Amino acid sequence: MDTHEITDRFLRHFESKGHTRVPSAPLILDDPNLLFVNAGMVQFKPYFLGEAPPPYPRATSVQKCVRTPDIDEVGKTTRHNTFFQMAGNFSFGDYFKEGAIENAWELITKPQSEGGYGLDPDRIWATVYEDDSEAAGLWRKLTGLPGERIQARDGKDNYWDMGVPGPGGPCSEIYYDRGPAYGREGGPIADEDRYIEIWNLVFMQDVRGDLSPKLGHKPIGELPKKNIDTGMGVERVATILQGVENVYETDLVRPVIGRAEEFSGRRYGANHADDVRFRVIADHARTGVMLIGDGVTPGNDGRGYVLRRLLRRIVRSSRLLGVHEPVLQAFAAVVRDTMGPTYPELVDGFDRINEVVRIEEEAFLSTLTSGSRIFDLAAEETKRGGGDVLAGDKAFQLHDTYGFPIDLTLEMAAEQGLSVDEDGFRTLMNEQRTRAKADAAARKTGHGDLSEYRKVLEQRGETEFLGYTDLQAEAKVVALLEDGQPVRSVGAGKKAELVLDRTPFYAESGGQVADTGVLLGDGFELKVLDVQKIVPGLFVHRVEVVDGEVGLDSKVTGSVDAHRRLSIERSHSATHLVHAAVRGAYGKRAAQAGSLNSPGRMRFDFTTPGSVSADVLTEVEQEVNDYLVTDVEVQSFTTTKDRALELGAVALFGEKYGNDVRVVDMGEYSRELCGGTHVDRIGQLGLVKLVSDASIGSGVHRVEALVGTDALKYVRKEQLLVSQLANTFKVPSDQLPGRIEDVLTRLKNAEKEITQLKTQQVLGSAGALVDKAQEIGGVTVVAEVVPDVDGNGLRALASDIRGRLGARPGVVALFSPAGEKLSFVVATTKAAQEKGIAAGKLVPSFAEQIGGRGGGKPDMAQGGGTNPAGAADAVTALRSAIAGIG
Repeated sequence: MDTHEITDRFLRHFESKGHTRVPSAPLILDDPNLLFVNAGMVQFKPYFLGEAPPPYPRATSVQKCVRTPDIDEVGKTTRHNTFFQMAGNFSFGDYFKEGAIENAWELITKPQSEGGYGLDPDRIWATVYEDDSEAAGLWRKLTGLPGERIQARDGKDNYWDMGVPGPGGPCSEIYYDRGPAYGREGGPIADEDRYIEIWNLVFMQDVRGDLSPKLGHKPIGELPKKNIDTGMGVERVATILQGVENVYETDLVRPVIGRAEEFSGRRYGANHADDVRFRVIADHARTGVMLIGDGVTPGNDGRGYVLRRLLRRIVRSSRLLGVHEPVLQAFAAVVRDTMGPTYPELVDGFDRINEVVRIEEEAFLSTLTSGSRIFDLAAEETKRGGGDVLAGDKAFQLHDTYGFPIDLTLEMAAEQGLSVDEDGFRTLMNEQRTRAKADAAARKTGHGDLSEYRKVLEQRGETEFLGYTDLQAEAKVVALLEDGQPVRSVGAGKKAELVLDRTPFYAESGGQVADTGVLLGDGFELKVLDVQKIVPGLFVHRVEVVDGEVGLDSKVTGSVDAHRRLSIERSHSATHLVHAAVRGAYGKRAAQAGSLNSPGRMRFDFTTPGSVSADVLTEVEQEVNDYLVTDVEVQSFTTTKDRALELGAVALFGEKYGNDVRVVDMGEYSRELCGGTHVDRIGQLGLVKLVSDASIGSGVHRVEALVGTDALKYVRKEQLLVSQLANTFKVPSDQLPGRIEDVLTRLKNAEKEITQLKTQQVLGSAGALVDKAQEIGGVTVVAEVVPDVDGNGLRALASDIRGRLGARPGVVALFSPAGEKLSFVVATTKAAQEKGIAAGKLVPSFAEQIGGRGGGKPDMAQGGGTNPAGAADAVTALRSAIAGIG
């Protein structure tokens, strides 16, 4: 049975049991605790946590998942995968243990001819939490599973929680016995290679405290509603139903290995070292394509760094298989063909995926060539010195100068029998590669205790948002909090958090900043500083009490700063239009990768594998402003997601949408799924002026623009500057570029002439400096301070003096203070070098006196320092060092 059939049967089975089929969420969700979605339940967390009411009592999904804590282990065995699919069924206060066990048993044991998986019931085992006698009894009662095939395990294996205070519960795992050829008898507790886990049923019934029941601690209470969260490993079931040894031989993974075999001419299964490389390629190719498909682009931190690391491990593994041609595009095509039937977005977005991997591979191959040479030299030097640890500064140099990832350095070092001073490397990195796991809003809420906010949501319900139509509204204070704790009242001069039953204030989300304004009540005035959705559906107003005292249940009139809101709306609407223009220029591959809509200014990030030309951006700006003249009405409406996509609405990467979505329509030019606020007509934008553009990462570009009156002020300022320059240069404004270029050319020529004159003047002093030479231990030493000579002049002067010393053993050392810095050059004659005096080795003798560093070859060394006052002392130190040599 192929994998697509396995997932289809799962979903059809649970739909027949009254479950709503829910699409897989993107691999990127707005969760500060997760880099990637790593389980089927993640998109349902708000329902399990009580942060939002579930729209259905039962759900089923097949979720794409990525787990990356053990990337280095992938390939070494067949047990590790970074990408996998998790099929799940979920109950939100509906059925519980009995329904979960019954539904799972029916699907796995029902004959294939009747829509099941047809597994032999006599080969099924189950494990339960050690205290969960109820689950053990239900297994016997509902399935006839004998007691000896039901094993109790402790919390480490059979209790689930989120790792923080909140919901949790015992779980029951379903295992399949693969037979004596795979290991010893005795059930899962004896051998998990023979008895392979295929499904985990979590009975979410407890509230855990600070200490987890996984470690033997008791729960602190029970949930008011008991939930079911299950996860079936699709690839593991495929392994069994397809009769293969492991995941890497299943129908969706083996084709990638097959393509690698074609490239390399080697066969999978013939050599363990090669098999590791084949498995790395197969696993990482699937993960990489799925991540790019959901909007991740290669970068140097966070998600982008993980993706870059995966793609580069593929390239390196291919080279170790003897393949030196580009491979990523070919592997990506195989993943598209195998995974496309389940995830059609891979087919629709493949042009962009293909370009991303092409550019990343080209960049890495260049890095690999130059960096490998440097690594080989460093490794050889380490071994020659009798060491077995590559120095941290060498690893840092490879990373910082040549773009070599540390994990690649670790792998290459291990292949040569070396380890790496990782602590030294990370110290030098100085947190350059911090993993960014949260966006600005997530950082505001942090990882703190959100229980009080959840209580407010549970007791008072969601905040009704009125801000699409009203900027002023009456409301009631339903919660007051200070430092996350509920209070009855807050007095003047204090800051607090306030929740209203209804509000005209927009809470920061979707790239749009929060509203500000005032709240007025009987005898008090509050200034609204910020509004955040700390838990979904709950608008938390951060306020400062300007006057009086506000209490719980107080009635207030909220007034949004209308001028500021309109300015923000102009920016947000401009972002939609710029997005449409960029997509028109670069196609669907130019997908939005982030935005910020603040008063009068917008920032728009988009993915584009190639370079972005200034001409195209000029055309984008012109196109947007041409469209503003049409003054099209901006409309919004709610419909189903499927219908919105049929109408051509653009959905953004990484966003999780429900079945019902809000569409913002600006005519046929722009139609997007969006929850933000916008102008009534596009003519209200007035003017959109792009003011900056830059690459902010591999394949990600950022443009910034001013909108409305802010754009007009900018243009006026630019016009004034041009007018002033035209007056200064005495030419019409359209002739300014040519005139400025002419002036710069003449200035450069004059600077060259000045430099030549200075050099001649400096060289003219060479004879006088030679006359000051001292004989120290048989060496002629010219060591002097020569102020305000640049590096080139200093080097030329030292060479001239050295030439005048002829065949004598001689050392020339010149120090030139200039402002707060100092330059130096040390040169030695051939005769001095034959006496063992090397220029580079003399530098340490005086470096401390000038706060400097430098180096070079035996005949010449140069560098700089930060203590020009120490020049005279440096001369003395150098002479002493030469005397010591003599």
